[in-house]
Amino acid sequence: MIIKIIEAIRIAGASFGIYWSYYIGMESSTPAESVLHILTPWIIVSIAGTSAIEGLFFGKQAAAEKGFKNDGNYAYQSRIALLSYAVLSLVVYFANWGTHAELTIMLTFLFFMFFSAINHGYQAIVHHNYHWANLNRPFLTALLIAAMWYPVTNVLF
Repeated sequence: MIIKIIEAIRIAGASFGIYWSYYIGMESSTPAESVLHILTPWIIVSIAGTSAIEGLFFGKQAAAEKGFKNDGNYAYQSRIALLSYAVLSLVVYFANWGTHAELTIMLTFLFFMFFSAINHGYQAIVHHNYHWANLNRPFLTALLIAAMWYPVTNVLF
């Protein structure tokens, strides 16, 4: 049950962050940079932060919920990486390191999410692991990339 609650918090936090960043950011004189500035900590803390907490404190339940047989030491290393994304996104935000730092941490996180989505899709298709996380991750990641498209491409180009 706790894993489902954390998953709901993750999705709700990311969804609210997308709404809030566009609502506030589009009214500024530099909308793409403002959206990225607000969205970076919201998205990364909502997704990576809750994933890290889920795994660090409820690893066995999280693995079972996703249809994996065990919760190995290598998975623990991934949780620490997710926690580092979340913490670094907050450092970048509060230290006001600027748009390029926000873009760097966001792109790093999006690449992780993209490859994670491929892994979850692979688990569903090849291993017939039809648990919710394996089915929804590719679609939620595509929505996340779509939400990030405007600020990322406008800041890059």
